[in-house]
Amino acid sequence: AVMVSCPADILGTVQTLLETFGRVIYTGGKPGLAQVAKLANNLLGAAAIATTAEACALGVKAGIDARVLIDIFNSGSGLNTATRDKFPRAVLTRTFDFGFATGLSHKDVRLCLEEADALGVPMVVGAAVRQMLAITSARFGPDSDFTSIARVVEEWAGVEIKGETKG
Repeated sequence: AVMVSCPADILGTVQTLLETFGRVIYTGGKPGLAQVAKLANNLLGAAAIATTAEACALGVKAGIDARVLIDIFNSGSGLNTATRDKFPRAVLTRTFDFGFATGLSHKDVRLCLEEADALGVPMVVGAAVRQMLAITSARFGPDSDFTSIARVVEEWAGVEIKGETKG
């Protein structure tokens, strides 16, 4: 998605061009709104990885197959971008190569928390996600894939979240 904040008349002029990059989502005319939306979106993506890793580690440690857990999550209220895409493609397969660097994710979450602080919005969970990304970056490097958050959780829990996904 392409998030855009600009005066409406300018959007009309550039929308066709922007649509070549993806679906255009207009956040309003105030400068910076698209940036806030992007940062909030990236916080949600990283949080989904962290919480999915913890939920999977718990289930695997208890004896549930990781593939079964992902199927359960995707069939219920636990469905999120990590359970739908990131874990089946990059964690269960042990490739950790979804395509976004831990260092970049950490930067986005840090900027999101700075924006939240400036606006007086507490982000307790966001701060925990930022810390998880900092730990992941220190352990596996800033160029590691952000799905490597799961590797940190695995090390702490003493489990591996692995398995081939069903067709």
